[in-house]
Amino acid sequence: MSLRQMEYFVTVVDAGSFTRAAEILHVTQPALSHQIKAFERHIGGPLLERLPRGVRLTPMGRAFLPHAEVAVRSAARAERAARAAAGVLGGELHVAAVHSVAAGLLPPVFARWRRERPGVELILHEYGRDEDLDDGMDRGVADLAVGHGGAGAAARVPLGDEEVVVVLPPGDPLVGGGPIALADLAGRDWIRCAMEPVVEGRPFIDLACERAGFAPRTAVRTEHTTTAVSMAAAGAGVAAVPSYALPPGTASVTLAPPWRRPLFAWSRTPLAGPAAALVDLLA
Repeated sequence: MSLRQMEYFVTVVDAGSFTRAAEILHVTQPALSHQIKAFERHIGGPLLERLPRGVRLTPMGRAFLPHAEVAVRSAARAERAARAAAGVLGGELHVAAVHSVAAGLLPPVFARWRRERPGVELILHEYGRDEDLDDGMDRGVADLAVGHGGAGAAARVPLGDEEVVVVLPPGDPLVGGGPIALADLAGRDWIRCAMEPVVEGRPFIDLACERAGFAPRTAVRTEHTTTAVSMAAAGAGVAAVPSYALPPGTASVTLAPPWRRPLFAWSRTPLAGPAAALVDLLA
């Protein structure tokens, strides 16, 4: 069993077909198929079910995939780290983040990075929830993550606290009067986002509103923070989002007491080279 065979297997799964995987790997489809079959013989059973339009993992393939992903991606990270330590120019840096961080916090940092290090390409992996981000990092998807997790990581750097604000439509009577109590929103419709954190086994807004003496009335459920902001600004309900996710001019209010969460940058390996440089920019 070779690392190259594992790379072939992971690429076929990611691409969803032998044809597309062969194009990505710059090999012929017969050669790729031959390597996968040899790999399956070594493993002792089929990893992929060949379908008329793609492939599907077998139970053995599903069990093997996470370990293959870690091996392949760890090897790629090791190569990038070695090249960085040797001072080799160019290369790439893989960064993972939840969507709100990727859209609201990273753009100016990435823009400055491109001005200062144009030879190092940034590859962004976005996730809907912190749990998915943590799972992606466990599978070795990225060199560096930015978010709210990272407990137990080899390197974890605090970046400061994000403050959650409430988005309201322009002209709402609560706007402009200073911080509000959560109870002031009793009776309002809420825009709920799939990225809402879970605390004590419950969606955070449900728990917080209950403690404030009311149950939130959900009007709309969205997948992304940016959609929740647009919906709230249009008057479809109120939305609780990080302050950095707000476009300029968006009407919002802060809460008293404030809602804050710490942000971190973390890695499964000690920070070095481009990863350490990007953390310096973030901090």
